Amino acid sequence: MTVDGTIEFIAALLMLSGAVMALLSAIGIMRFPDVYTRSHAGTKSSTLAVLLTLLGAFIHFASDQGFYSVRLLLGIVFVFLTAPVAGHVIIRAAYRANVKMSDTTIEDELKGVLQQVKQDAEADRTETGEIMSEDKKEELKHQEE
Repeated sequence: MTVDGTIEFIAALLMLSGAVMALLSAIGIMRFPDVYTRSHAGTKSSTLAVLLTLLGAFIHFASDQGFYSVRLLLGIVFVFLTAPVAGHVIIRAAYRANVKMSDTTIEDELKGVLQQVKQDAEADRTETGEIMSEDKKEELKHQEE
């Protein structure tokens, strides 16, 4: 097997791996019980699927035609940066909208943290609802002492 054949094999293997990951992602989206686990399947594995597929295409075009596609590289970077963040933001919005977790969920680690954040935010407000500055907080702290 020549070097070109090996490179083409690697490119094809990457693209095939991307296709398998996309299939697993689709199965996970259909099979998981709630929006939180479905989103995990939809963002993490599909991000990897797109990255493997685009990387395989980049290697194919680079080795076969000598063409280095900046668009493919930018697509890889864009997907790698935006897909996990978008998934996180969507799930965070779902959590704050009180979307029900599945019955198999054992622990809600975020519940206590959000309650503490709410308490801290309420403590930082005046009677009129305005947010206190750091100077005002220090002033009130000295008055209490």
